[in-house]
Amino acid sequence: MSTTSAATRYDVERVRRDFPILDRQVNGKPLVYLDNAASTQKPTAVIEAVRDYYATHNANIHRGVHRLSQEATAAFEAARATMARFVGAEQSEEIIFTRGTTESINLVAFSYGRANVKAGDEIVVTEMEHHSNIIPWQLLCEQVGAVLKPAPIDDTGDLILDELESLLTERTKIVAVGHVSNALGTINPIARIAEMAHAVGAVLVVDGAQATPHATVDVRALGADFYACSGHKMYGPTGIGVLYGRRELLDAMPPYQGGGEMIRTVSFEGSTWAEVPHKFEAGTPNIAGAIGLAAAADYLESLGREAIAAHELDLMAYGTAHLEAIPGVHMIGTAREKTAVLSFVFESAHPHDIGTILDNEGVAVRTGHHCAQPVMKHFGVPATARASLGVYNTHEEIDALVAAMGKVRELFA
Repeated sequence: MSTTSAATRYDVERVRRDFPILDRQVNGKPLVYLDNAASTQKPTAVIEAVRDYYATHNANIHRGVHRLSQEATAAFEAARATMARFVGAEQSEEIIFTRGTTESINLVAFSYGRANVKAGDEIVVTEMEHHSNIIPWQLLCEQVGAVLKPAPIDDTGDLILDELESLLTERTKIVAVGHVSNALGTINPIARIAEMAHAVGAVLVVDGAQATPHATVDVRALGADFYACSGHKMYGPTGIGVLYGRRELLDAMPPYQGGGEMIRTVSFEGSTWAEVPHKFEAGTPNIAGAIGLAAAADYLESLGREAIAAHELDLMAYGTAHLEAIPGVHMIGTAREKTAVLSFVFESAHPHDIGTILDNEGVAVRTGHHCAQPVMKHFGVPATARASLGVYNTHEEIDALVAAMGKVRELFA
C-alpha cells in the first residue's frame, strides 16, 4: 500500500475524537500536542479501562480466593497475553511487566548481565542511544570490569553498520541498541544487527520504546533476545512497561528484586523462586497500568499498524518540507529510514527559547538534549527542538508549528 493512499484513508478526525485532552486550550489557543516521543496522550478506551478496574474489580492479584481477586488476576494475565501477541512473543510467560523501558533494561543488565558478563568482556551500544540504554551498561561494566564500546553514527543520523560489526568480537556478550532513536527518529535494522550479534555469540537487547507506537513489532522476526517498551509512549498509562525475553534466557536468570510474589518457598535456611514471569515481578504490580497498557495495544491494533505508519510518514514528510523552508532552521537527523521525529535548531535562538515561544502559541514540543547527550555532542549542538508525531496529529497542526516558528523568527532573526 502506498503512503499517500493509506494516509488518505486514515480518518484522523475520528481518531482525534478518541482523545479528550485534545479539546482543551493552552494560552487561549487550541492545544497542538507534538511531544509524543516524550509521552503520548490517552484515548478514552485506556482511560475507561483503568477507571473500570478501580471502580469494579480492584483487588490484589494471585492467590486470592475471593471474586474480586479472581477477576483482577484474570484481567492482569489477559493483559500479559495481549502484550505477548502485540510484540510477537511465542508465549505469554516471556512477558514481564515492569515500570517501563528503563526498568526493563536495568533488569537485563543486573540479572542477565551480572550472571553472564565478566571482567574483560565487552558490551556494545550505539552513539544514538537514550541514556537508559547507556547508563545501566556503564554501571554493569564498572561493577564487573567489562568494557563499554559505542558504535558511531554518520552525520545523517544513520548507524554505521560496518563500524558496528567491526566492534563485535568473541568478547562481546551484549549488544544493546534502540529500535528507533528518540532524538533523531532513525529506524535501525534490528534483524541485521541481530545476525551480527548472534554470529559472535552475543545477545541482543532492544530499546523499543519509540518503535511500538509507530510500527508493527515482531520480536521473533527481528531476532531480539530481549525487547523493552513503555506504556506511556504508546498511548497507555505511565509507570507500566514490558520486557520481552526469550524463555530459555529468562529461566536461567536470577531474580532482579526480592519480595512477595516472586518466590515459591521461603525459609530462614533458604528460598526458592517462582517460575517465569513471576520470578521477576516482586511485590504488588501496577495492575491497573497493565490493564490500561493492554487497552492501548488493542486501540493501536484497531487503528491498523500499517495505517498508523503511513499517516505518520506522511506527516513527517510534510513537516520536514515546511520546516526546512524556514530560513535559519536546520534539521538534525535525516536518516534514510526514520519515523515520527522532527528535530531541529534555529540559528539565532536557543531551543529552550523556541519551546517557550511555541508554548505561547499553544504548540507543545520538547526542547533539550532528550536524554541523548552523545547525539547532541555528535552534531555539535547543546540541544534541539523536537516535534514528535502521533496518531492524532494533522497537517493543520504542522501548519500551526510553522506559523509559531514565524514568531520565533520575528524575535530572533
